[in-house]
Amino acid sequence: MSKLLILNGPNLNLLGQREPALYGTDTLADVEALCRRAAERLGCSVECLQSNHEGVLLDAIHEAGRAFKAGALLGVVLNAGAYTHTSVALHDAIKGAAVPVVEVHISNVHAREPFRHHSYLSPAAAGIVVGFGVDGYVLAIEGLVRRARRAAPAP
Repeated sequence: MSKLLILNGPNLNLLGQREPALYGTDTLADVEALCRRAAERLGCSVECLQSNHEGVLLDAIHEAGRAFKAGALLGVVLNAGAYTHTSVALHDAIKGAAVPVVEVHISNVHAREPFRHHSYLSPAAAGIVVGFGVDGYVLAIEGLVRRARRAAPAP
């Protein structure tokens, strides 16, 4: 069974209570369950991690790169929250780890405040899903699995 890492950054532990008109009423536990169901449907498993600390996210990406190189991980679904707009370190980690990362945003960041229009992660990401609510995680999972299956050698 193939594995994916679902990585959530700062304040995503507040899903369901923080600005529900913008982010919806699903909690982080709901999102993680949604991801597990989507991955299982595709014959995969997921590991979920949320942290409000940039260094923890960096370490997780580094480890994901090692697991990807070892053939134990298909890629990472990353909602870096506000770090998207501030973290050169996460950009560098994604590039350095050479693991496929799909950047996810629940809201349409381009329809929000101007400071949210720029992502330091996008240039390093394999793909981006923006504005589909929590269903964006499912789209990202499906995209990573399809990408991995296209790259797999023929039997």
